[in-house]
Amino acid sequence: MMENFLWVEQYRPKNIDDCVLPNDLKSTFQKFVENKNIPNLLLSGSAGVGKTTVAKAMLDELQADYIVVNGSLHGNIDTLRTEIMNFATTVSFSEGRKYVILDEADYLNPQSTQPALRNFMEEYSKNCGFILTCNFKNRIIDPLQSRCSVIDFVFPKKIAPKLAGDFFQRTKTILAEQDVKYDEKVIAQVIQTHFPDWRRVLNELQRYSVNGVIDTGILSNSSQNAFKELLALLKAKQFSDMRKWVGQNIDSDPTSIMRNLYDIASDKVDPKSIPQLVLLIGEYQYKSAFVADQEVNLVAFLTQVMAEVEFK
Repeated sequence: MMENFLWVEQYRPKNIDDCVLPNDLKSTFQKFVENKNIPNLLLSGSAGVGKTTVAKAMLDELQADYIVVNGSLHGNIDTLRTEIMNFATTVSFSEGRKYVILDEADYLNPQSTQPALRNFMEEYSKNCGFILTCNFKNRIIDPLQSRCSVIDFVFPKKIAPKLAGDFFQRTKTILAEQDVKYDEKVIAQVIQTHFPDWRRVLNELQRYSVNGVIDTGILSNSSQNAFKELLALLKAKQFSDMRKWVGQNIDSDPTSIMRNLYDIASDKVDPKSIPQLVLLIGEYQYKSAFVADQEVNLVAFLTQVMAEVEFK
């Protein structure tokens, strides 16, 4: 096994045909490649569905020069300007346009950095294209959206079984290459739990493959580790990361997450804050029975916990 190499990178598809996508999306991206013309794109969808993988796969097929800039890590205007300018103005080693993949563009400041990016796209449009990825499209300003072809990574329920089956076969191939023994029912459960977050699935499987075997223990361990991660985010009051966590774990029953907080309160919460936590749990468990969007309700609950509850 190659324990020191991330499977999500080692087995990242190099062409669109190998990407696990709905047929309409795959067809759209394949046409861009066939026409050798990729427009400015805004790829929107939940975490781990393959937005960055698709961007890289298209550019790899075209053998285009490109750089990847992470908007959540390098969102400073000057940093962005310097990286893009240096890349856009240097000589290309391949024919055609260069491209900038701007990951997590929704974390760029909408008052300063995003408007500046709009100007960069216009200034370097002759020789440089842009592919933006985001989890939350509503956080991208309209002038940027209007300069891109917006493509939503949507996975309709009616095709979910086929996509999950395709990815199941992909994971079996990976596990065989890594010489990992596994229980097929466990792999299927992990995929079902995290669908369509392919990155999360591979990361979970790699983490629990260290001993060369993946069995039913992964299911309980994965849940426990995810909850520990949430507690750390609440304690550190990291709202953006908490919101991401909810998006990745909303498949769990929201009320059970609240109940888990209740159960660990005496060990993890400052005694003075426990009464307030109990009141919040009671309020939001009641709301959970009526709300239209469970994810929004859970984020609202955890946000209030961050603001009003102190952890040990």
